[in-house]
Amino acid sequence: MSDPDDHSAAPDRLKALEDRIAAAKGEERKPHSEEHYSQANMAWRMVIELVAGLGIGFGIGYGLDVLFGTIPIFMVLFILLGFAAGIKTMMRSAAEMQNEQLAKQADKSEGD
Repeated sequence: MSDPDDHSAAPDRLKALEDRIAAAKGEERKPHSEEHYSQANMAWRMVIELVAGLGIGFGIGYGLDVLFGTIPIFMVLFILLGFAAGIKTMMRSAAEMQNEQLAKQADKSEGD
């Protein structure tokens, strides 16, 4: 029978076994990359920024139209302004992401 205190060593033994199997197969163990999730998060961030700009523009325009009792001219105007603001914010996020990638590449090339 096994020792009850042996359960704490099970994850270490399992990892060691996985490492030995990978070595026997000739595979290098790659750490789980967060790059895919990072790109998906940035894509969702950009979509949310655009939708938020449209939503805020709609809210301001609709509110002004109700306040002044006008046709939806303010709503159309502020939706377009919100769209432009959302695009500008998306472009800023894309530039930020590109700068991070360039910094990573520069660090990688300096390390070589």
